[in-house]
Order: sequence, then C-alpha cells, then structure tokens
Amino acid sequence: MQNETLARRYATAIFAIAKGANTIDRVGRDLGAISDAVYETDDVRRFYLSPVIERKKKAAILENVFASKVDVTALHSLLLLVRKRRESLLGPIASEYAKLARDAAGKEPLEIVSARALGASELHDIVSRLAASYGKSFEVTQRTDPSLLGGVRITMGDRRIDGSLAGRLDELSRELFARN
Repeated sequence: MQNETLARRYATAIFAIAKGANTIDRVGRDLGAISDAVYETDDVRRFYLSPVIERKKKAAILENVFASKVDVTALHSLLLLVRKRRESLLGPIASEYAKLARDAAGKEPLEIVSARALGASELHDIVSRLAASYGKSFEVTQRTDPSLLGGVRITMGDRRIDGSLAGRLDELSRELFARN
C-alpha cells in the first residue's frame, strides 16, 4: 500500500513535468519501454534491483544505455529512483503514469477478449457501438482466449459484459442448479 502511494506520487510529479514540456505520450512510452527492458531479462532485473551495486555506478550504466534512446524526463526519473534507492517502484510508476495519461486524454480502458482474433472492422464496430452507448472514448486492448468458445467478453473499467458462449453456459448452469 505504501509503495503504491509512493508510486502514485512519483507518477504524478513525472506527469506534471511531462505535461509542462508537452511530452506526455513520449514519456509514457519511454517509462514503459524502460520498465520492460529492465524486467524482461533476469540478469538485467537483478542488476537493477541489487542494493549491493554502488548507486553512482548503476546510474552511470543506466544513463549510458538509455541516454540517447528515451526522453530526458523518463531518463532523469529512472536516475532519481536509483539515487533514492527506490528502483522497485519503476513498474508501478509506469502503470500509474499510464493511468494518468489515459485520464488526461479522456479515455477509459477497454479490454476485448474474444475466442478468435477479431478483424479490424469487427473491432472498430464493437468499439464505436460502445463509444456511442456510453459516450466515452476508449484505449483498447485486445486478446484472444479460446476457452470462451465463441463471442466476446468486454471489460470497461469496473464493468464487464460477457457475451461469450462460455459465459452463457456458466449462467445456464447456475440457473439449473438454483432450481434444484
């Protein structure tokens, strides 16, 4: 809980700086890319999170790796975390920053899970109908889950619409057991 609060504070400060520099999207992408790069390989993750490695040496290596590849705000945020020994907050900060950027853009997260990959026109049709019904714009993520058997399961923030065949079978099963 304390780390989540701290990550939110860092993300809010980074967002304010990025907003002032008009680089919200770039900083968000770069924070996500840095987080992915650090956590995707065990050796890099161990190096980054190691309390044994001297801070100045770690900061110099990270600066050398990321300096020409990421926005200056994202880079200095990373280096600040190293100086303050708060390296473990990188992932949560990137997540919180993404939420702030999405909120600032007036978008709500929308996850569409389907039994098979949807075509661009099918996906656009679903998103446009939801946008018209709810009066919102969405940041869409799509994935497939063959266990749904057919149809789609949509999650918008804390709302879920289950139009999958597996969901309907589960509902039917609950109704049948409730009658007995």
